[in-house]
Amino acid sequence: MQSDLKVMDETVLKQEQDSFPAVYRKLLRSIADSVSPETVKKAKEHILAAAGSGAYAGDVYGLNPLYRNLQTALIISNEIGLKGMSAVAIVLSQSVIQGYYTIDYIRKTFGRDAGDIIHGLMRVQELYAKNAAIETENFHKLLLSFAEDVRVILIMIADRLYLMRTAKSLSEEYLLKLSAEASYLYAPISHRLGLYKIKSELEDLALKFQDREMYDFIARKINETKRSRNAYIAEFIAPVKAKLKELNLNFDIKGRTKSIHSIRNKLLKQKIEFENIYDLFAVRVILDTPPEKEKAECWQVYSVITDMYQPNPKRLKDWLSIPKSNGYESLHTTVMGPHGKWVEVQIRSKRMDEIAERGLAAHWKYKGIKDESGLDEWMNNVREVLEHKESAPTDMIRDFKMDLYDDEIFVFTPKGDLFKLPQGATVLDFAFAIHTKLGSKCVSGKVNGKNATIRQKLRSGDQVDILTSPNQTPKQDWLTFVGTTKARVKIKQSLKEQAAKQVEFAKELLHRRFKNRKIEEDEARLMRLIKKKGFKTVTDFYAEIAGDRLDVNTVIDQYLELEKKELELEQHTDRSVENYIAQTPVEEITRSEDVLVIDENLTGVDYSLAKCCNPIYGDEIFGFVSSKGIKIHRRNCPNAPQMFTRHGYRIVNVRWSGKPGSNYPVTLRIIGNDDIGIVTNITSVISKEKGMMLRSVNVDPSDGLFQGTLTVMLSDNAVLTGLIKKLKAIKGVKQVERL
Repeated sequence: MQSDLKVMDETVLKQEQDSFPAVYRKLLRSIADSVSPETVKKAKEHILAAAGSGAYAGDVYGLNPLYRNLQTALIISNEIGLKGMSAVAIVLSQSVIQGYYTIDYIRKTFGRDAGDIIHGLMRVQELYAKNAAIETENFHKLLLSFAEDVRVILIMIADRLYLMRTAKSLSEEYLLKLSAEASYLYAPISHRLGLYKIKSELEDLALKFQDREMYDFIARKINETKRSRNAYIAEFIAPVKAKLKELNLNFDIKGRTKSIHSIRNKLLKQKIEFENIYDLFAVRVILDTPPEKEKAECWQVYSVITDMYQPNPKRLKDWLSIPKSNGYESLHTTVMGPHGKWVEVQIRSKRMDEIAERGLAAHWKYKGIKDESGLDEWMNNVREVLEHKESAPTDMIRDFKMDLYDDEIFVFTPKGDLFKLPQGATVLDFAFAIHTKLGSKCVSGKVNGKNATIRQKLRSGDQVDILTSPNQTPKQDWLTFVGTTKARVKIKQSLKEQAAKQVEFAKELLHRRFKNRKIEEDEARLMRLIKKKGFKTVTDFYAEIAGDRLDVNTVIDQYLELEKKELELEQHTDRSVENYIAQTPVEEITRSEDVLVIDENLTGVDYSLAKCCNPIYGDEIFGFVSSKGIKIHRRNCPNAPQMFTRHGYRIVNVRWSGKPGSNYPVTLRIIGNDDIGIVTNITSVISKEKGMMLRSVNVDPSDGLFQGTLTVMLSDNAVLTGLIKKLKAIKGVKQVERL
């Protein structure tokens, strides 16, 4: 294994060795209040024992895995707020991964939580060992692994953050890989979990390694404008501070520069110069107040600021009344500051600020939840996306990223149950969110007691009552206004089922009407009529009949008219029926012209061609003596093995002699795209073959394909081989085989 590892940088190793004791003591201090001294002592003993055994050999990045785990545990404890067994499990994980300890042993010694966390980390490492790219199907598996325990996600985020912070010591190959992961996976997940500070740092570091020129440009510009920016913030804050002190509020107020990544996005999106960006920074007011006074004092601060500075009503975001699903609470507004510059202001309590910095971990602490292992609502959303197996992996990634960044709304049922939906969700989306059957039968709704269509978009706080009808079914145009993945998938499934039923119903109806009017149906002619009427597929034709947009009797009348014209055309071009060989039963007795020699020298013997395999001139054949004479079979007849083994004494040698004396029926199976043009081309190819006649055609469309059988009369095996080759060459034909 060592041969596969990158050689450690000596400078990095020396730095790690020098700082190891300090990092170790810092971690112990961080988790002292959440882990018993006995657990700390046991963990230390196990770590030292594993280290002595070589369990902490250099990892794939050329780093000391124990030091890396200590740093990750510090981030988890200090920056995310997960302490206790989560931090201990991180430090112990490498010794289990290297095989020094087992999961069961860890569970018995340190508890089930530690074992479960390490198990999740091991599964993730297995995926990375396969060099799994997040754009592939392994991304799906990676999320499934994450979804087992939310703490595994947080640990992976902390680990990637540490690697990104030390990335300058890694090779370019790993830099690019880590940067891509940070951009496409870990930054979006951090955002969704409420870890905004970590999310911004991951994005900035990724940009630093992906587009160093842009990163350095923005960083330099921010540094150049630092003095003027600080002066402006001081000018903006001064009157606000004075007024808040008059009101005897306990607060802290500061300015915060936006992340380099967000500034870069603004430059690219708005296509403006750096100097023209006015909202480079935000002012944050943090109140030190008890929970029962938080909202009132936040709105009081809002009133003070908007009295001093003109607010932009479109930029007010109230996450006090209804917090985000990850626990984020804050009041955001944008006001016109001095010199006509827009300034974003964030107002929150000290408790809210900690939740904003640490996300779910801090949310659990304030909610009084001691068990870290509870899965939040976000995990259920991830599972719902993963359940849609029809989606391609690339589609899944796109939907996932969109869901992460879209704002959310919260909608209530008449009973007060709360549902979270993406911004722009409609009444119909809400119905499907409650239950698939409710969505499928939805005809309208009542929003806040007022009648609403299924298209109406909802807003946070709406109370919605869904109205249904037993006769309602999903419609195609529903897909144009629903916004949730669940609704789209369920609607598509229902439409597909409806279409299949409609096609079968219409097909049966048409056949029955042909029969009632005592008209012999020619499948090939029907296909030509369908194409002439402008339909691209057979399914579209039958769907028109099923929807009463096309009258069956009119279709049959048009069919008869087409039949009449084609017969007149044939007579006009001297292609009379007399020129075709008569249709004969498959087992027609042949006497008129001997083309077979039976048992080496017999001719003039009655024989018939077996119906089970339909041999034609040129096939390898044998004779079988039966009570009705000699039956001629192909050598590859499905019944041949049984006849040879059980009735070998009744087998006689048979060979073809002379030239073909007549035409033989051959049945072919053809599979291709459901396109009228293909069927027309098939019949056209056959009609152009000299001495060949199309006897029957049967086409059965299904799911965009058709499977058809056609019987042709032809002279010999060589002609059949040529025909099959020509049919396979037709665009859209996927398979041709002889039955």
